[in-house]
Amino acid sequence: MNSKEIIKQAEKSLVNEFEIIEEIRDFNQEKVLNAFIENKVAPEHFYTVSGYGHDDLGREVLDKVFADVFKAEKALVRIHFASGTHTLACCLFGNLKYGDKLISAAGAPYDTMQEVIGTAGDEAVREDSLIGHGVLYDEVPLKNGTDIDFEKLEQMVDKTVKMVLIQRSKGYSTRKSLSIETIEKICKTVKSKNPDCICFVDNCYGEFVDTKEPLEAGADLIGGSLIKNPGGGIVEAGGYIAGKAKYVDKCANRLTAPGIGCEGGAMFNQHRLIFQGLFMAPSVVCDAVKGAVLAAKIFEETGFDSSPKYYEKRTDIIQNITFNSPEPLEHFCRTIQALSPVNGYVTPIPEYVPGYEDPVIMAGGTFIEGSTIELSADGPMRPPYVAYMQGGLNYAHVKIALAKILDKVNNN
Repeated sequence: MNSKEIIKQAEKSLVNEFEIIEEIRDFNQEKVLNAFIENKVAPEHFYTVSGYGHDDLGREVLDKVFADVFKAEKALVRIHFASGTHTLACCLFGNLKYGDKLISAAGAPYDTMQEVIGTAGDEAVREDSLIGHGVLYDEVPLKNGTDIDFEKLEQMVDKTVKMVLIQRSKGYSTRKSLSIETIEKICKTVKSKNPDCICFVDNCYGEFVDTKEPLEAGADLIGGSLIKNPGGGIVEAGGYIAGKAKYVDKCANRLTAPGIGCEGGAMFNQHRLIFQGLFMAPSVVCDAVKGAVLAAKIFEETGFDSSPKYYEKRTDIIQNITFNSPEPLEHFCRTIQALSPVNGYVTPIPEYVPGYEDPVIMAGGTFIEGSTIELSADGPMRPPYVAYMQGGLNYAHVKIALAKILDKVNNN
């Protein structure tokens, strides 16, 4: 069979999986629509103000819509967040001070977050990190290198722990991404030992993949990037934070300044894009997840070591492929780049990127620089040499890319 016939056969076997994904899309689309209707979103909320950004009605309604969607007391949605890492850093620095203790529940966090915390980076970075500012830090090692060690977590959490960091997506690791059920179990375990401890979830890559979000599973605070899932592929920059009002306010004070908090910050005519991107997000995420499931099926049938499996429940949009050597990782990323709508002629090479300890190869011919809700692939140049494939603004693009990858495999 040629590549298109292989994909058609795979699609026929994935009818049940796709039906579940589409049901989740429909649930989340209705949830988002209701938030827009309840908050009376209108054309005047797309207009902007200048200078200090005072009395920005659109910004206020945008925060309320996000709060309703994520079932939060309050939300902070701003283009001023430079990245997902910056957004999460505001959550950490806003709610932790000298002498407070932070624990990571799922082993070492994502590479860039290690520099924020202070367990990686050069001397200057470590000095400016949480640890450099006197925050105490520890992490719960993964059980067998893959699973949450709930027994150890229960032992480590006590009255001295101010916050537990829960990274939903696997990051550059080979552990499983955390399901909503696992996040709920972590939160219950933490709260049983210290009811006042802040359960903070890095929600990047996970929004709208399930019918529940982490705040509904017991988390106190979540954060993520607008150039990932909730931006729907059209938001140009920014991030969001949502959760209990007292914690969100502290994040806002860190982003701006005490006394300004959520009340300042001109949005530079980005309101409409953020509203529209959020409205599109459930459908875009659905297509990305369907593409990942199809990829998992295709990779399994062609002998790739890939996870999660096509039949496993999804909690984020990421599909990883383990190559065990650098050359095929580079080749895979270059293939994805060549099938991108932007910079398809460019050849990605591994290089050092700020925030990462190892050289990273990144394939991202995306309309928004760094957007990972668009079809992209990347990976650190270190064993076991894993490519992390994610995104796809539409399912058809992922299908086309997979067909071309199959052609290359069959021709080699």
